[in-house]
Amino acid sequence: MTQLQTEILVHGQPADAEALVLTAPISFWGGVNPKTGLIADVRHPQHGIAVTGKVLCLPGTIGSSSAAAVLLELVYAGLAPAAIILHEPDAILLLGLIVAQEMGHETPMALRLDRQAFANLSNHKLAIDGAGIVNVQ
Repeated sequence: MTQLQTEILVHGQPADAEALVLTAPISFWGGVNPKTGLIADVRHPQHGIAVTGKVLCLPGTIGSSSAAAVLLELVYAGLAPAAIILHEPDAILLLGLIVAQEMGHETPMALRLDRQAFANLSNHKLAIDGAGIVNVQ
């Protein structure tokens, strides 16, 4: 088992879930359906796959000031990812988690991990503790 230390961007619930490593950046606004948790962008290589309950590993986001609202809706509907791992912080996306917490919702943790480590996460189950340590199983 491999263990990775991440930087916690937004504290949240520990996770124990399958990694969903996206192969292309995504816009949450129009790219993820907040009512189903599915990747809705028909041009995205992983169109139709659910982000719900997965450790969502994002190679990047496509900017939209509405990303926070979509993530907030996913949290509210119980369709959010189990955790979110980014290469670089995305302040707008992370704002959705912060607002959800302020509204009293339990949220997934958001973490930063070096780009090189992403390749090792595909097709693995990840256990993430409250300190941001990722155990790759």
